[in-house]
Amino acid sequence: MKQFLANLSILVPDYDEAIDYYTNVLLFELIEDTVLSESKRWVRVKPAGATEQACHLLLAKAATPEQQLAIGNQSGNRVFLFLYTDNFDRDYEGYISRGVVFESLPREEAHGKVAVFVDRYGNRWDLIQPA
Repeated sequence: MKQFLANLSILVPDYDEAIDYYTNVLLFELIEDTVLSESKRWVRVKPAGATEQACHLLLAKAATPEQQLAIGNQSGNRVFLFLYTDNFDRDYEGYISRGVVFESLPREEAHGKVAVFVDRYGNRWDLIQPA
């Protein structure tokens, strides 16, 4: 059996705002924006340089009050997403210059160089350059 994760849904309040943030601040690539209905789109982004089989983010507009309450806290305030990079310092400095807020200073861990940042919606991410 061969399996892989293709998409991971992340709740956002607005499609266009989320596309702008993920493509212009985190420098992800927009790989799909398909209108499904008057209120629903299929919007996928991926980190720059990620392969097609890598897991992509599916930007899902919160459609109910319950979903709206979960924006930014889909993981119970734990680090939710882990973004691996081949150049931590480049990405860390670039993110800071584009207004990304880091909760911690970079640190060396057994698994690599890491710092936690918070995206526009409150989701906590690890930026990691593997050891």
